[in-house]
Amino acid sequence: MHTLCARGTMKPEINAAVGFLSRFLRVKGHVNDRQVQTFNQSLQDILSEQYKHHWFPDRPCKGSGYRCIRINHKMDPLVGQAGQRIGLTIQQLYLLLPSELTLWVDPFEVSYRIGEDGSICVLYESQPCPVGMPSMATASSPSGNIGSGGPMVDSHISCKEELMVLGRSSPSKAYSMMTVSS
Repeated sequence: MHTLCARGTMKPEINAAVGFLSRFLRVKGHVNDRQVQTFNQSLQDILSEQYKHHWFPDRPCKGSGYRCIRINHKMDPLVGQAGQRIGLTIQQLYLLLPSELTLWVDPFEVSYRIGEDGSICVLYESQPCPVGMPSMATASSPSGNIGSGGPMVDSHISCKEELMVLGRSSPSKAYSMMTVSS
């Protein structure tokens, strides 16, 4: 469990997204710890710069498409840039990362989907906090258990829920939401 006020910062969301992608490099690749650390820092810097004028904590869905990291027959250019900084080619990244991946980095929530019709899984959630009040951020522990101390966010419709409910033109399919370990 992480406790922080997520009012205006994007750091915990970016850290969750970058950590998720880095695990693929560490597990599937012949990438050493130093390279993973360089990839982490590079991608954090790239995303922070890319998102700085597209981060709207008061309207989390605004800019969601711009902040979406997508691998689908084409490598996301930001991920490709971070990979090239550690000497990985786009072709090597395709071998290390899922061939079909959508990663949403939004204020108060980071989630992903592997495959075009895969389930959407939440990596990180936090609640916006009123001025002067700390908010509770929830991220899964390495064991996959949610820490005690703060409820999961379920009182608002997320950008991904909006996509599932309103944005699909095909017949609806059963989707399950689950929290994964970080």
